Amino acid sequence: MPRFFTLEEASQTLKTIRPMMEEIVDICRQIIADQPDIWPAIENSAGNGGNAALSRLVPAFERLDDLLHRVQETGALIKDIEIGLLDFPALRNEQEVYLCWKVGEEKISFWHEVEAGFAGRQPIEGF
Repeated sequence: MPRFFTLEEASQTLKTIRPMMEEIVDICRQIIADQPDIWPAIENSAGNGGNAALSRLVPAFERLDDLLHRVQETGALIKDIEIGLLDFPALRNEQEVYLCWKVGEEKISFWHEVEAGFAGRQPIEGF
């Protein structure tokens, strides 16, 4: 059963999560920026046991994995690691909805119905 957050609980949890999500987005940008160099290295190393370019990325992937697990342990739902999009399960009129936040936003300012997704975000004042 998912954990349901009040707006206050989600806002408090966000204080801990925000720096982790900002770092996740930075790591993703680094990996994407290195992508043109990575794919040939992956192809070449598939049969020969490794590649220095790939070895340099291992710490980034390990850090990314650690951060993702730490965020998930809070009960927040990671929706997009490239833009740092999070949902916090909540109840509105006894129906599950999501309090929505992404990196770059000052606070949780939106919510949406589960099926509506990011495109269906509504101002938190209507929550």
